[in-house]
Amino acid sequence: MEEKENDNPLGTESVTKLMVKFAAPSIVGMLVSALYNIVDQLFIGQKIGQLGNAATNIAFPFSTGCIALALLFGIGGASCFNLALGMNDKKRAGYYAGNAFTMLVVSGVVLGAITLTFLTPLLKLFGSPADVMPYAQDYVSITAIGFPFLIISTGGGHLIRADGSPGMTMILNLVGAVVNTILDALFVLVFNWGMSGAAIATVIGQFVSTVLVVIYVFRYKTIKLEKRHFVPKRHTISRVASIGMASFFNQIAIGIVQVVLNNSLKHYGAMSEYGDSEPIACAGIVMKVNMIVFSVVIGLAQGTQPIESYNYGARRYDRVKQAYLQAVKAGAAISVLAFLFFQLFPGQILSLFGKGSETYYDFGEKFFRIFLFFTWINCLQPITSTFFTSIGKPIKGFFLSLTRQILFFVPILLILPIFFGIDGIIYTGPIADLLSAVVAISLAVYEFRNMKKLAGESGAAAISENIT
Repeated sequence: MEEKENDNPLGTESVTKLMVKFAAPSIVGMLVSALYNIVDQLFIGQKIGQLGNAATNIAFPFSTGCIALALLFGIGGASCFNLALGMNDKKRAGYYAGNAFTMLVVSGVVLGAITLTFLTPLLKLFGSPADVMPYAQDYVSITAIGFPFLIISTGGGHLIRADGSPGMTMILNLVGAVVNTILDALFVLVFNWGMSGAAIATVIGQFVSTVLVVIYVFRYKTIKLEKRHFVPKRHTISRVASIGMASFFNQIAIGIVQVVLNNSLKHYGAMSEYGDSEPIACAGIVMKVNMIVFSVVIGLAQGTQPIESYNYGARRYDRVKQAYLQAVKAGAAISVLAFLFFQLFPGQILSLFGKGSETYYDFGEKFFRIFLFFTWINCLQPITSTFFTSIGKPIKGFFLSLTRQILFFVPILLILPIFFGIDGIIYTGPIADLLSAVVAISLAVYEFRNMKKLAGESGAAAISENIT
């Protein structure tokens, strides 16, 4: 074990130092993914208005699906790669990275083709009102072409970070974001290309990031990746997917919630003073602004992944626990600040995305304050879910990824509005957040007690049994 630790700083450097090194690029990467949509919506809201805002909200599940696939193979491949390195198995590590990259490419092409083939039915399924449909069609018909680029750039960033180059991950994401922002301003505000202009800017930014990922992957540092590493192997892909499943379903759950939420807002909004489009536009802004906070938290969690994976593989459980607790403390601090911001300045945030009616601001401010009331404990579920994935326990990570959105949010969302109308939708958020936090704390406490027992065991057989 001493020899392995000397070969890799993940086993020897200060956990705090490693957290800063790996979490900062991860946070930037996740923020960029969230900001791609928000930047579009900022320009669209100022130029087109509420219908354009509603259209980007209808399109949001597509982006969520892309991120889900990127995390499935990106986080899965990175975790398997680092776990293998922690056990000094460089032979398998190369196949995990290569196969993961191949699947990023394949999944991006497949999702883009499916979206373009069934565009209008999918937009209807996602809750698009009739007056929003043309804007959503213009936007998604172009962004779908860039789905492979979004998936490769996002997932590839995790593989690059696992190779010990988190700074490169940050650079490729920043470059894409800067290109997108500049072109958004040019295409939407100067050329007046509307929804199509915002979509074209997004695709170009993602393409630039993808080029940087491809260049790096073929110059991998820790292990030289050869052609054989990229040839799909069923067992390798299955292992990568099983480890990345928790992060995948975290995003899929967000997408499902968005679809159910859009349809509920459309239905119950039409029965209220707000109408069917205003609630969708407001909720879209609130959810995307919250995604900024959530992206920071997920970035923190992903930043701990190489530390937790390597040290669990090397049986250094004290360092695993330290990484997890530092991520929770940092996530809690950020979440508390976000809670205060959402409670004090909801109207000002809404105004950044264009003007609206009195009812628009009334609903939006209420949605901000109540729906996100438990933002301050939201960090526990994603950090703990990623923790279980990182230590090679995908079933627990998968279960936790389902708690907030699928097990709690959707059932409550379907029941409360029956009795309380559109207000029932608003109160669904804090209830689901509280329940999922309680479950996350319980599972984490149990796992650390189990690690304490493992720390007293010796031999590679015990650890091998616990990570497979």
